[in-house]
Order: sequence, then structure tokens, then C-alpha cells
Amino acid sequence: MTEHHVFGSLSARQLRDAVAAGTYTARQVTEHYLSVIHQHTDLGAFMAVQDDAALARADELDHVYAATGVVGPLHGLPLAVKDTVNVAGMVTTFGSRLFADTEPQAEDDPISLNLNTAGAVQVGKTTVPEFALSSHSDNAISEPARNPRNPELTAGGSSGGAAAAVAAGMLPVAPGTDGGGSIRIPAAATGIVGLKPGRGTIPTDEQNDEVTNLGVTGPLARTVEDAALLMDALVDPTQTNGRYLTAAQQGRESACDVSIGYTTASPFQPDLDITLSQSAVQALTLAVTLLSKEGLSIEEMSFSYRPGYHKNFQTVWTQGLTRIPLPEGAEERMEALAKDFLQQARERTEAQYETAVAELSDWAADTRRQFEAYDIIVTPVLAFTPPPVGTFSAMAAQDDYEYQCKFTPYTSMINVMGLPAISIPVKDDEDGMSWSIQAIGRAGTEDKLLRLGARLEALVAANRPTTPAE
Repeated sequence: MTEHHVFGSLSARQLRDAVAAGTYTARQVTEHYLSVIHQHTDLGAFMAVQDDAALARADELDHVYAATGVVGPLHGLPLAVKDTVNVAGMVTTFGSRLFADTEPQAEDDPISLNLNTAGAVQVGKTTVPEFALSSHSDNAISEPARNPRNPELTAGGSSGGAAAAVAAGMLPVAPGTDGGGSIRIPAAATGIVGLKPGRGTIPTDEQNDEVTNLGVTGPLARTVEDAALLMDALVDPTQTNGRYLTAAQQGRESACDVSIGYTTASPFQPDLDITLSQSAVQALTLAVTLLSKEGLSIEEMSFSYRPGYHKNFQTVWTQGLTRIPLPEGAEERMEALAKDFLQQARERTEAQYETAVAELSDWAADTRRQFEAYDIIVTPVLAFTPPPVGTFSAMAAQDDYEYQCKFTPYTSMINVMGLPAISIPVKDDEDGMSWSIQAIGRAGTEDKLLRLGARLEALVAANRPTTPAE
């Protein structure tokens, strides 16, 4: 077996262990993944790739390894952050014409510093929609992130470039950010695992426990175990085989004893018509069936969401754009959706915004109270197949936003509540597209979600139909 095929057959955890054991060097691993990245430029997963800097970093890690051993729990693993994160020596464009020609950053953001501490090799920046606002990853300054399952379709967003890179084998794992589903949506679209940690779980994230604090950092990976590996490093870049990896490894054998409720109710109803595809329903049904056979307590939920979510979430979501330091005359160069969001925010009074925040806070408290009847809640992730690239951005701004809500009717509410959630692929349809379920936990239960996810992953693999030998 060639070195190329060896790397492609290893999980991130296996690759990490092989580098730690001295079987492969960081340079060998980095050269492999850079070659795969350049083979798949048609997928638009990267805004920028820095080969020379990545190889220099790999050589540095190999030098340190020869002297004192591994640097950290991700020693030698190539990663890339979204193009909303500052990395020293790289331009941060936010996927926008406004920042495309700015100077490279002089300093790393905390997440980039942590990845360096963990021993990762940062190879570039992954593709995002403008200001990471959308559930696709198209923008006006780069190629759109395409779905490796079908390149005519979107990879989802806003971490679509990261998800496409992991799904296509361009990266072993990747960090994403999630403010309304931006990890779980592209994970589900491309058939990989995506974990949204709870608010405040990742030390480098904002720790403010308010509904206005929507964004968190989390892992994208091909397996639950690999997601747990990166999760441990995001929480503590000095630990090896921590709490989350242990939970995922336990889940391969058995799920923890939890009560589970499932539902297809969406808080966007009745304001929007939420219609699930047959495949979305089949995926949820399969997950419920498999978990029931494990002897877990699982039942359909009976509850109702308070009204007003659609209007109030849009108010809070659009207001975030006012916190970005925009240059004078920015609106004229912004894409339609971001321009519309900014106009909405500027026309809104402070009293209107404060009312929306108060009502959304009451909504979150009421929904969390109802969710606490179970340890874990299970929903679909996507309502229908990822649309063709360019579908959303071709629409008028409000139509675009509402279609995104219809596409992803279960993700943003988790950010509002500040809870952890994981997207797990459970079936492929006849067109080769993947369908996932979302498992939502109580605050501080990312380990339980990873353990349940690993068990469901194992059950799906064991029940997957085998292809008769020809």
C-alpha cells in the first residue's frame, strides 16, 4: 500500500497516534494533505492555502519531536480555520469584498494560538459566506464550497469549506464555528459529524450566557471519535486522550443510560411552512428504531413552542452585523443579504432590539424547561436536500433568509438556548446524499452526546445493507 493510500485510510486519531509513535513525520502528513487539497480545488473548500508556511511548521514540529517528543494532542495534524479567524501571516477576508485586499494579520486569535499549542499544522483558511451569515458557503471573492457528495450542490454553511475539506479527505478534522447551525448544517449536508458545544464550554469562546451570544467553536470530523479528539484539544490544548475522546470510545460499545425525546416540531412554525423530505423523516425514524433496540427510553415529545421565535431570532441575528468594524460606504460593496441585514439593524430602535432580546430570552427559558423532561432531544437537521450552488444568493434577501430557515428549521434554536448538539449521519438516499439527525443535550453534557453519537454511529454501520459480491 502506498503512503498516499495509508494516510487516506487512517482516522485522525489513528494518524495522530502514528505520528506520536514516530511512524510518520509531520512533514510527510502535511505533504500528503496539501497534495489532496490541490487535487480538489474544484470543490472550493479553501479561500487560501499556504504550502510553504505549513511545511515550515511541519519541519519545526519534526525538529521538536526529535529533541523532546510530541508538542501536543494534535501533533502533526494539518488543520485549517474558517476565514473569519485571525491567523498570523494570513489575511482574514470574512468572505467579503470589504476585506479581500487587507494586510495579513499580525497576531493569532485565541483559537489559532490554541491549535498551535496543540501541535497542529495550519495550512490555510476555509471558505465561508460573507460574514458567515448563511447556511451555504458562496461569496463574491472566491469559488463556492461545493458538496463532495454532489459538486453541483452546496456544502452548507457557514462552515461549508471546512466540512467539504474534511468530507473529501483534504483535512483529517477541522474546527468550525456555529452561530445558528454553521457546524451542524454543513456536517449534515456532506455526511460527516459536527459537534456544537454548549455556550461557554470552549474557553476561547465568549463566556457571556445570554441569548445574544450565539456563536461557539466546535469540531467537524468523519467519525465521532475524531470529533472528540479535536473537542478535547479545543477545551485544553495540552491534554491527550481527554474526557471527550474517552466518552466516544466508550460509546462504540454501549450508550450511556439516557432518556430520549424526539420531535419534528420547529419553532419557525407557523410563521414559515416547514416541510420535511421523505429522507429526513426516514433518517429520524431509523435513528429512533436503532436506539430503541438498545433498550433506551425513547418517545415522541408532546410540547409546544412559544410564538414569536422567527421574528425575534431574525432581529438578534441581524443585529450582530453592527458589531463588525465596517469601512465607510461599506453597504455599496456588500452582497445582498448582508446589506439587507445591516439596513434592518440600522433602522431598528434600541427599544425594539431590547424587546426582541427579552422575548427571545423568555422563549429560550421556556423551551429549555420543556426539554429538561428528557436527557437528550433528537430532531432532523436538514429539511430537504442541499440546494444547487447559487440557489440562495440568487433570491431577494428576505426570501433567501426564509428559505435558509426552511432548509435548517432545527439548528438556530439550540444556539439561542446555549445547549450542546451533535449532527450524526444515519443513512444515504438513492442519490448518494447523506441524512443526519441532531441530538441535543443539557448544558455540560457534550460527553454524553459524543458517547450516544458513537453508539449510533456503530449501530448504523452494523445495520448498513451490504452490497452483494459481483
